[in-house]
Amino acid sequence: MRILSACLLAMMSVALLGPVPARAVAPDEVLADPVLEQRARDLSANLRCMVCQNQSIDDSDAPLAKDLRVLVRERLVAGDSDGEVIDFLVSRYGEFVLLKPRFSMHTLLLWTIAPVMLLIGAFVLVMKARRRTVAGTVGEPTGLSAEEQAALDRLLDKGADGK
Repeated sequence: MRILSACLLAMMSVALLGPVPARAVAPDEVLADPVLEQRARDLSANLRCMVCQNQSIDDSDAPLAKDLRVLVRERLVAGDSDGEVIDFLVSRYGEFVLLKPRFSMHTLLLWTIAPVMLLIGAFVLVMKARRRTVAGTVGEPTGLSAEEQAALDRLLDKGADGK
């Protein structure tokens, strides 16, 4: 019973000490209007920190991320829609500011390369499996020709007479 409770305690402490998403939004950045604040959080969760690059501006402590969070909130307070805020940031920082890039002609390769490579890999695997199957059936003996059978009989007769 003690072992079970010790294991349970260990699992609970690991769960409590596990990674928790850290929000870098400072209290002075939070908007008074909860609806606008939620929109700002939703937008900033999808915007890339230009310093950290693989973190959203909502999770980053970098000064530029703070500036972007403040800018998003200012644009929302000014009455911009979510799309207008995104378009403003993309026009200023480029498509790289988006954690999930939009589908367009210049991102076509980005969106299509993974499925294409998956299809190529599946095709290569199927072709290798077929070759292995075909190679296995081609190498199997189909029987001896009349000439080969006669030569074999002669050798076997010599062997039987020699004993």
